[in-house]
Amino acid sequence: MPRQLAISIGQHSDKGRKDTNQDFHGALIPEEPLLSLKGIAIVLADGISSSEVSDVASESAVKSFLTDYYCTSDSWSVKTSAQRVIAAANSWLHAQTRQSQYLYERDRGYVCTLSAVVIKSATAHIFHVGDARVYRLAGRTIEQLTEDHRVVVSSEQSYLGRALGINAQVEIDYRAVTLEQGDTFLLATDGVYEHVGSRFVAETIISADDLDAAAVAIVEEAKRQGSPDNLTLQIVRVDKLPDGDGSEILRQTSELPCPPLLDARMTFEGYRIVRELHASSRSHLYLAVDSADDAMVAIKTPSIDLRGDPAYLQRFMMEEWVARRISNAHVLKPRIQSRKRNYLYLVTEFVDGQTLTQWMIDNPRPSLETVRGLVEQIAKGLQAFHRLEMLHQDLRPDNVMIDATGTAKIIDFGSVRIAGIADDEAGGGREILGTMQYTAPEYFLGEGGSPASDLFSLGVVTYQMLTGRLPYGAEVAKTKTRSQQRKLRYRSALDDSREIPAWIDGALRKAVHPDPFQRHQELSEFVFDLRHPNRKFAETAPTAWMERDPVIFWKATSAVLFAISLALLGYLLTHAK
Repeated sequence: MPRQLAISIGQHSDKGRKDTNQDFHGALIPEEPLLSLKGIAIVLADGISSSEVSDVASESAVKSFLTDYYCTSDSWSVKTSAQRVIAAANSWLHAQTRQSQYLYERDRGYVCTLSAVVIKSATAHIFHVGDARVYRLAGRTIEQLTEDHRVVVSSEQSYLGRALGINAQVEIDYRAVTLEQGDTFLLATDGVYEHVGSRFVAETIISADDLDAAAVAIVEEAKRQGSPDNLTLQIVRVDKLPDGDGSEILRQTSELPCPPLLDARMTFEGYRIVRELHASSRSHLYLAVDSADDAMVAIKTPSIDLRGDPAYLQRFMMEEWVARRISNAHVLKPRIQSRKRNYLYLVTEFVDGQTLTQWMIDNPRPSLETVRGLVEQIAKGLQAFHRLEMLHQDLRPDNVMIDATGTAKIIDFGSVRIAGIADDEAGGGREILGTMQYTAPEYFLGEGGSPASDLFSLGVVTYQMLTGRLPYGAEVAKTKTRSQQRKLRYRSALDDSREIPAWIDGALRKAVHPDPFQRHQELSEFVFDLRHPNRKFAETAPTAWMERDPVIFWKATSAVLFAISLALLGYLLTHAK
């Protein structure tokens, strides 16, 4: 049985010498699958003494984090999920202040600090706003992992430079720390850490059998040392690290046996096989009828050649996980499984149509408007991935289906990168999973992808639909350095046989630029440029001869220089006499 992440927590909070306790803290250890997908959250908020409602702010901030974080998409990274939840809490607190009598005295409104640690797989993700602190205890050494957002005016006066609720937007410090078994983290308010020495803290925790008792002892010591503030301390010890990464829940599913090859008229798991639709080195696809409701479905089974590859099988099962989290008319929809599954396979809706590859063969000279319509649909499908922090990474004509109504659907999710699972990849996840001709140049440098990488693929597909060729041929896959990529030469889509406006060529050139930072910022920007003449593209001078055909350019240049050299030589010989 795979080993799960396990921690021990000790917590204690005391109002100290104040009348009320404005601190608030909490932790949540979820069950599977959330334990693997989202991790364990520990949160601490500290109110400020100038506000009478700061305790309300602290409680709201902690409760909203522990509730809302686990409601964010499974596919989002820890960083994205936590930062969006904290930003939402900040907006709510700021709005409460603006609607209260403290509108013009923000330091008296709904304001607090917030420090949170999310432990997922073998990483601790730390989020911090304010002057509470997060420490790590390794052996007897205590390391401070956060910076205080406090502005010191004098030895007797200081104020918070950053806190939740002060402004409409908040800047959140983030740090990721690789875990080792036995690591201990401390979350403490200033009422504690300003009055207890690190040596006392370390010895108390190391010698304690009960972390709650250790937290009480440290807080009591701070009070004895004269702490005038509220005191809160959380101690978190990592007892066990999981055997695998955060996708363990997916790997367990891939332990199902692979099915046999299926044949027409065969009954398989409650489905009647009609015929084989497609077979490749990566998978087998069959048309089938679900005996439960006579619906036509597509069944996908793993490739015979790759059934001994655990990484391939995990990616295969990931496809269904991805599909179940995306609801979009332009993304293939999974079939809800109502029966127990005894083999490893996927069931999806059946798309009665053809691949974009076949469509381009049947329509070698499509109208510009037809291409625009298909590109807009594919872009909507990609946007559905990007909203969930997923990258398709293998957009190509074979992975787009066009049904009988002309609707385009993105299929095949075996190469999809999921930020929430990529969080846990230690040094891996850099292999090129896409098809070389359509893969963005940055992948060939060993870099991770971004939405701009999917945009590059869409730009190449668009270019191919309009011209029947690729913008760089097969040259992109040969580049392994930035210097080589800077030498890539874009082949203009303009020619005498097709009526393509110059500004369309400019939009394509930008979308497939070798540098991801030179491409469109958003898919919607590219789609817009395909319909609306961009002045920058329309006013661009004709492509230089050197860029259109550098070989002929340099041959002609060499010939001219040779002729000039001969003329000069003749002139010098004549006058030398």
